[in-house]
Amino acid sequence: MITWSPESPAELTGAWARSGAMWLTGHRTGAPLVPVGEAASLAAWLAAHIEQAGAEAGRPVRVDGGRLLAERAALTGGTRQGRVSVGGGCQLLPTADGWAAVSCVRPDDPELWSALIEHELDERLWQRLATWLAGHTKAELEERVTLLGLAAGTIQGLPEAGTARMPRPGRPRSMRGMMVVDFSALWAGPLCAHLLGLAGAEVIKVEVPSRPDGARFGNQTFYDLLHAGHRAVALDPADRAGREALHALVRTADVVIEASRPRALARFGLDALEEVERGCTWVSITAYGRSVDRVGFGDDLAVAGGLLARDDQGAPTFCGDAIADPLTGLTAAALTMSEPEGKGGVLWEVAMADVVAATVRGHAAPMAHVVPSGYGNGWEVDTGRELVSVAAPVARTPTGTAPALGADTGLVLRRLGIAAP
Repeated sequence: MITWSPESPAELTGAWARSGAMWLTGHRTGAPLVPVGEAASLAAWLAAHIEQAGAEAGRPVRVDGGRLLAERAALTGGTRQGRVSVGGGCQLLPTADGWAAVSCVRPDDPELWSALIEHELDERLWQRLATWLAGHTKAELEERVTLLGLAAGTIQGLPEAGTARMPRPGRPRSMRGMMVVDFSALWAGPLCAHLLGLAGAEVIKVEVPSRPDGARFGNQTFYDLLHAGHRAVALDPADRAGREALHALVRTADVVIEASRPRALARFGLDALEEVERGCTWVSITAYGRSVDRVGFGDDLAVAGGLLARDDQGAPTFCGDAIADPLTGLTAAALTMSEPEGKGGVLWEVAMADVVAATVRGHAAPMAHVVPSGYGNGWEVDTGRELVSVAAPVARTPTGTAPALGADTGLVLRRLGIAAP
């Protein structure tokens, strides 16, 4: 089993420089900034665990864990924008007592943010939101976003060393022949499912026809990258026959991946603990934990967990592109590809903010000097041991095209002997 060994500040800085995530960190017109913590190094270690688990079944998964952190930006053309996220849907804004990252990415978010600040929706939403935040505390913001179901993360300072951490992966296990039912959407969960598929699992993506994965409407190459080779099933749990088919499908799964608050699947009659009791591995990806009724996205959750960088004025900037997503996807995949304790199933609770916080605990802001490389538009960082080139994001090539919504519903249900709705 591959064990995690703490790395020196120079090694952590070098890992950031090679990952592509550092290229996306800092202000557009300035040098890239070195983020705090060990996320890039940990991503490489998680990828090594995943490769070993696949190799034991003759299906090694050879991916660069650090490079996965910045892969989406390589396809979308995103770049660093300081206190605006790479994707543009999240901003870092000062509050009366600190800073907060607020996300406005869903169709209903502008109207909900307008309700929060008690102002009619107009084209000056971000300006009005900045004014409101400047007069209110972080605690006031968190109370209101929880009530309205909005996503925002506040900077609370670095977590202390020695506090509780996310579980580390255990002895690798084979995924060959396992069936994965994936209810997740966007990036973290689908990345987990993608890695399990590369390791030999059969992945069935399940969507509700009226609420497909929003990533389908984003960058098509990125969607293909994560979903090529999977089966696509569409079932409506509001319909009795659809719900029965959904339950039957879950009962056949070796692994279930979901990224909803527990009450969402409970409305469909699905019980994670019941499935674990029969021997299923249930991967529950949430923003802040299954017991916390809050939503979050990759950029605001990274800030909430303490993963960011500081400019020469000491003000925060975003780290990478929605970095909590790929970091969580890697973590969830490595945990899933670990032997459960005992002979039963296991419920892996993977809270994105906790995953991030586990990478920054006990780490001070890095002291590193970044300089132009002397050729082109490149940069180099002095780690204290060597000069390391700051790599731009790169992406892998999809192995095929992702299936259309529900394209394999009939095929999958017939093969499993499940009555079609």
